[in-house]
Amino acid sequence: MAMTGLQIFKLLPKTNCGECGVPTCMAFAMKLAAMNADLAACPYASEEAKKIIGAASKPPIRLVKIGPPGREVPIGNETVMFRHDKTFVHPTAVAIAFPDNESLTDLSHKLAEVREYCLERAGEQLRINLVLVDNFSEEVKPFVDLVKTAAGSTGMGIILRTTNLEALEAGLKELKGKRPLIHAATPANAEAVAALALKYDAPLVARAATLDELAALTTRLATLGLKEIVLDLPADNPAAALQYNTIIRKAALKNAFEPLGYPIINFVTALDDASAVADASTYLCKYASIVVLDRMKLELLLPLMMLRQNIYTDPQKPIQVDPRVYPIGEPGKDALLVVTTNFSLTYFMVSGEIENSGVPANLLVVDTEGMSVLTGWAAGKFSGEKVAAAVKASGLGDQPGKHRLVIPGYVSQISGEVEEGLPGWEVLVGPGEASDLGPFMKIQAAR
Repeated sequence: MAMTGLQIFKLLPKTNCGECGVPTCMAFAMKLAAMNADLAACPYASEEAKKIIGAASKPPIRLVKIGPPGREVPIGNETVMFRHDKTFVHPTAVAIAFPDNESLTDLSHKLAEVREYCLERAGEQLRINLVLVDNFSEEVKPFVDLVKTAAGSTGMGIILRTTNLEALEAGLKELKGKRPLIHAATPANAEAVAALALKYDAPLVARAATLDELAALTTRLATLGLKEIVLDLPADNPAAALQYNTIIRKAALKNAFEPLGYPIINFVTALDDASAVADASTYLCKYASIVVLDRMKLELLLPLMMLRQNIYTDPQKPIQVDPRVYPIGEPGKDALLVVTTNFSLTYFMVSGEIENSGVPANLLVVDTEGMSVLTGWAAGKFSGEKVAAAVKASGLGDQPGKHRLVIPGYVSQISGEVEEGLPGWEVLVGPGEASDLGPFMKIQAAR
């Protein structure tokens, strides 16, 4: 039975020690009530609390951490089926697979591409998270050589994919203390692989042919002492994988079915890039915690990184930038002052277009609580009064030179109110779309 935060708080030690990673016991109780924390994080919880709170507060999908200290990739710990219900917690980890039967020199160049890959969007750096080393050769030496090269070159978490137990242990020895993910324990080798996972403190993948077999396998692994498990249920096609992912997620969240309460890994092996993007996008949306790609291509990664960022942005908390003046280029005393909101995506689009125009300007970001221009205007957060107040607070009107202000074209109706609040300023109505800002800036700079 679910418990409220207050009910949980009454059973906690109330020391506010912070050792659980949360500043106060009340805050920790709220996280437990929301199933976003594990009672095991509290070192002073009484046996009574463990008994009463334990099952009620346990996250329905277990948290699993992969990779070395400082570069850990957390997955799982999700509590909702749909992001608008609350939010998704840990973004899907993107992994690139490398077979050990190719030239190590060629693979080193590709690994360097993985390490250096970074897409900057809306103030965030979007990167690849994991590297999968595939024991395609079925031999020990080439597998270990690639494991060593991949770990040393990228510094990322490694997924060890092999059916050769000798190669697996050799790889685990090479990555001791770096928590690689073992792929995979199956009904046929569960005890042997579980023993290696416990010996080297590594999470592992449970792989089975059917849902019933998978549930039986995870139950068996849990009995052996394994806690950090990732699920792999092979499917004939993406539609079947989507169905399996949804069933697993629903069983864990809606039915509290513990044997399936673990994160999911999906493999993308489509022959053409368009199909690979479509398949990977499906898994990102529903409900993969790890998506493994079998190729490193920029045109494939771009849409996936953007989709992942959109899915895992908290819908109740828009990404924001600080409301202030941002000089772009080297604006002089006659530079235009362009106004926009502090919604991160809006800011980066507008600032990028100004920078590309080559016209130095000041960009004034008004606090709209993270809303876009039209949304902020509709909510009364981006009014003429607020814009005028922000301009006055900037102090730019007190400096010598031309005082010219550009407001977004979609809110041209606030221009009169802005003019009333800013005597001495020329208020210009800019274009509606950020993409048209460059030509507009050039025309105004020539005046």
